[in-house]
Amino acid sequence: MNTVFHLGSSAMTPACRILFAARCPAPFRFVSAECRHAGSMGALSSFRFDFGRRLLHANRCRAVNVGRAVEEVRTGFCFAGSGFGRSGDLLKSHGLRGNVSHRGAVVVANAVRSLSTSVETRVNDNNFERIYVQGGMNAKPLVVERIDKDENIVGGEDSSIEVVDDNIDLEKSQASLNEFNDVGAKREESQVEKEAWRLLEEAIVMYCGSPVGTMAANDPGDKQPLNYDQVFIRDFVPSALAFLLKGEGEIVRNFLLHTLQLQSWEKTVDCYSPGQGLMPASFKVRTVPLDENKVEEVLDPDFGESAIGRVAPVDSGLWWIILLRAYGKITGDYALQERVDVQTGIKLIMNLCLTDGFDMFPSLLVTDGSCMIDRRMGIHGHPLEIQALFYNALRCSREMLSVNDGSKNLVRAINNRLSALSFHIREYYWVDMRKINEIYRYKTEEYSTDATNKFNIYPDQIPLWLMDWIPENGGYLIGNLQPAHMDFRLFTLGNLWSIVSSLGTPKQNEAILNLIEAKWDDLIGHMPLKICYPALENEDWRIITGSDPKNTPWSYHNGGSWPTLLWQFTLACIKMGRPELAEKAVALAEKRLSEDRWPEYYDTRTGRFIGKQSRLFQTWTIAGFLTSKMLLENPETASNLFWEEDYELLEICVCALSKSGRRKCSRGAARSQILV
Repeated sequence: MNTVFHLGSSAMTPACRILFAARCPAPFRFVSAECRHAGSMGALSSFRFDFGRRLLHANRCRAVNVGRAVEEVRTGFCFAGSGFGRSGDLLKSHGLRGNVSHRGAVVVANAVRSLSTSVETRVNDNNFERIYVQGGMNAKPLVVERIDKDENIVGGEDSSIEVVDDNIDLEKSQASLNEFNDVGAKREESQVEKEAWRLLEEAIVMYCGSPVGTMAANDPGDKQPLNYDQVFIRDFVPSALAFLLKGEGEIVRNFLLHTLQLQSWEKTVDCYSPGQGLMPASFKVRTVPLDENKVEEVLDPDFGESAIGRVAPVDSGLWWIILLRAYGKITGDYALQERVDVQTGIKLIMNLCLTDGFDMFPSLLVTDGSCMIDRRMGIHGHPLEIQALFYNALRCSREMLSVNDGSKNLVRAINNRLSALSFHIREYYWVDMRKINEIYRYKTEEYSTDATNKFNIYPDQIPLWLMDWIPENGGYLIGNLQPAHMDFRLFTLGNLWSIVSSLGTPKQNEAILNLIEAKWDDLIGHMPLKICYPALENEDWRIITGSDPKNTPWSYHNGGSWPTLLWQFTLACIKMGRPELAEKAVALAEKRLSEDRWPEYYDTRTGRFIGKQSRLFQTWTIAGFLTSKMLLENPETASNLFWEEDYELLEICVCALSKSGRRKCSRGAARSQILV
């Protein structure tokens, strides 16, 4: 669909660009493109979405982990004006008005495609695919044929016309989002919900006159926001879902595309750069003064080089893929995920995650603090949270990737990893009363291919609290597994996403909710939900956290209660047909959140006190509550966000591809336990 924008005269001309390092650029880096809009920064009368005028810069460099030099073309652009659903309401809250006409003023006979070249990507010698970005330097110019004249658009000398072809079926997206609006209009919102929506809209971050995300916290009394005024990828997910379920899709689309641009930014810490495909943890919109009365807006990303501990955000790329699928399922705008640059972004993330190393297991090996738990908490290795998000992102990627000669090897690798990872987690991470008793009787130091105690777990590792705590009809997936080490702590986010993505078996998923219900006072208490249970105390706290004053027992990531987990709990409950558990938790949170000014987390064993260092007016607390309310009101929409069991996937076994007699798979012996 072609969209025409009217651009008025402007006294001040802000420009928009993304900050990039000046060293050897990475493939698919974008340079800045001006995004002009009339009036001051706070009251913009019009804006444009300009793909027609691109600043192109080509140079040659050697790409990281690529065996040849590649031709690089940087493409910059600013997003605005591609409205979805009720995005106009969202812009009005910031004093913005977009003059958009949908009349047939022009016909685009030949659209300009993204200018780029091909990039060879490899995962060791598997040669997953050759990523092509179409067009190259031979892209044809835009041909415009005028059919009729719209006097409301075509004005005098101060007016201009920009023609945009963004390959989006706006009518389909509009109808899909309006359907959510019609359903959501049946119930009158409570005062708490109205306050939450007002706070969420006030947290919106604008870039080039368009919404691109929400800041982590928007406490007017906070004089030192640190990085809480930035847009975090993981933090924005509940905000994005709240907007999508309300029918406002533009902010989510802008966020996805801008963070995709940032993916190609060069990441360097102490002269070392990680692999291609890493997504930033967050970004900030900065305003830079130029000559005279001009200003420039820039996006400044953080890939972990400024974070506490300098840890790369492994989960950012996984969340981005999960949100990309959710956007398409809810809006019906599948054209976005089919774009060449978006397909390339998915492939780069998957290649980075699927790169072979020294690890013997299909789970993803990460360092401590590389996910929501971003401080030292003893989760280095193969934490469940990363594995559950990884599994979900693999399933999303398999669904969204266009299968062709260039991607078939990557799709095959994704299928193999999905099969191996699901078996590994279901077989070795699961504990219930029967499994704990089995571990209690383990023999150690077994040396054979058919050993029972494959990880040489010592029975004395079973903590005393667990033997008395585990219920008869419940169970959960442990927090981590490494040779001679099992982390028996319950990490809520990983278990909830194991339910949502069907990483666990149906029986295991049901048992997880049974455990939460049976241990409601421990895991929910006065405020849902515990991020992990139990807390590290005494010597464990001193040794494992390094005596972290923020992660004291039953505070922050060490057993604190996080209301943002509420929407994920709601999604899991709806999937398993037990919405009454979520309704009970939401009602409990609704009584306190507004009165307590929407804290980031709560302290103490039962979550009674506001966290000692908790930020107030935390955006993902607000958005998580709103998303939970909308999911419970319209549970049928939850099917766009969770996965059912894939029985065909369980039949795939990588071992069957080997002719070697040394490989012996334990799937056959465990099938009766796993496929239930």
